[in-house]
Amino acid sequence: MGVPLKQQVSVGWYIIRQRLAGRHRYPLVLFLEPLFRCNLACAGCGKIDYPDAILNKRLSVDECLAAVDECPAPVVTIPGGEPLLHKDIGAIVAGIVAKKRFVYLCTNALLLEKKLALFTPSPYLTFTVHLDGLKEHHDRAVCQEGVFERAVAAIKAARAKGFLVNVNATIFDNMAAEDVAAFLDYASADLDIGAVTISPGYAYERAPDQAHFLKRGKTKQLFRDVFKRGRGKRWKLSHSTLYLDFLTGNQQYRCTPWGSPTRNVFGWQRPCYLLNEGYAKTFKELMEETDWEGYGTGNYEKCADCMAHCGYEPTAVADAVRNPFKLLLTKLRGVRTEGPMAPEIPLERQRPARFLFESMVAKAVTPDGPPANESRSAEGRRASA
Repeated sequence: MGVPLKQQVSVGWYIIRQRLAGRHRYPLVLFLEPLFRCNLACAGCGKIDYPDAILNKRLSVDECLAAVDECPAPVVTIPGGEPLLHKDIGAIVAGIVAKKRFVYLCTNALLLEKKLALFTPSPYLTFTVHLDGLKEHHDRAVCQEGVFERAVAAIKAARAKGFLVNVNATIFDNMAAEDVAAFLDYASADLDIGAVTISPGYAYERAPDQAHFLKRGKTKQLFRDVFKRGRGKRWKLSHSTLYLDFLTGNQQYRCTPWGSPTRNVFGWQRPCYLLNEGYAKTFKELMEETDWEGYGTGNYEKCADCMAHCGYEPTAVADAVRNPFKLLLTKLRGVRTEGPMAPEIPLERQRPARFLFESMVAKAVTPDGPPANESRSAEGRRASA
């Protein structure tokens, strides 16, 4: 099914209004992160390596709805941590749906069946369940056996109650093209879902496993090999055609970090959901005072290998609006998997990485909280979650 028609029309009309108003920087998706706490400790995750003083923080219902009012994005994604751990998550989602924003609640699904009664089926609400491949790959990625089967059971339970469900897959370099294709076959044919969001994993500096993040060149070749195996198949992918063409190396895109702004327990995160380089107090301050030119592949070392959908899907959407015939041609011919790739963005002038985690934690912890330099092992995070 991909993106529902109702959402396509709403987002399309929103983009037209922004362009008519002469706005060059505008959000498409608000990443609303009401907590960092999680009930898993995935090896590739760099979002939960905080002391308990921060993991115990929550955005209130009022703070969440105020963020939605501040940021006009037509789509709101609620990641984490694990959002279903928030005691007021039902009220948060209901409030956003009432504002006619499209909500994607991201979850590892361990609590989904238990929490379904908190929600009401709506065309504005979709549960996005994390499945990073088939059973072997997914359970290895989340560092716990049996999670794949529980997630699949939760998907079936949610669909039986009339909820919309998507799947979100993060791909690492320990997955071969045939494994990714097999997962897409399964998700598209055997699971009763709307679509799959698929993206190469971002190299979080705080992630316990640093060995399996994809480099940029390998990402492009991997997705070419995947889509070769998808010829003639009806994979349910929740992406624009031009983003998929970018993943296979055919577009030289720069990311659009302001297209997916993030609000979390610290404030409005600079510059994007994946990269934490400080915070703004308001959405207006984030948009107007962030040094956007200092980020992105070719500009900053931490961004060198990133091809994640939260940064590049807005770029692809903007390109489609500017070049509708290019979009049509790509749709008709399909994503190209042969021939030369677009030139890579040079990295010679990128500025070196800064490492700010400890100083930001020191500013955020309460006076009676744990030491600012406390970071914990995967085992410790799992025990406290």
